[in-house]
Amino acid sequence: MRNCPVVKHLHNVLAFDAATDTAPLAALHAACFAEGWSAADIAQLLAAGAFAIHTQQGFVLTRVAGGEAEILTLAVVPPARGNGLGRALLQAAIARAQAEGAEAMFLEVGADNPHALALYAGLGFAKVGMRKAYYASGDALVLRLPLPVKFA
Repeated sequence: MRNCPVVKHLHNVLAFDAATDTAPLAALHAACFAEGWSAADIAQLLAAGAFAIHTQQGFVLTRVAGGEAEILTLAVVPPARGNGLGRALLQAAIARAQAEGAEAMFLEVGADNPHALALYAGLGFAKVGMRKAYYASGDALVLRLPLPVKFA
């Protein structure tokens, strides 16, 4: 039997410096969503205390307040999907939210987005609610992850 090496995709995710130009994040968002957020929208969220974790192929924007964290958006460009980048971004955001004192993390996700739902379920998020017609495409599920968590 032939011995095949296992290839692991390692992602170098970084904290985004809120003082830098947010245009690259806006470009990533536009590449992922029909209604992408502008650089000004993202800059405003960062100025209000949100933080971003990023790579050249994606980012996650998160805020922490009152012991709760919220994933505002997760954007991974289509060619980079399916290789663990979304998971790596989320794990980094979860770790930072925990370090900032969050006891739970929440997000909304399209009820019609099976790939995202599988990603979140694989990290331990569970459905706690639904928002009817939250997105133009339909309903959103509200997911929650109790913190702290440890990932293998």
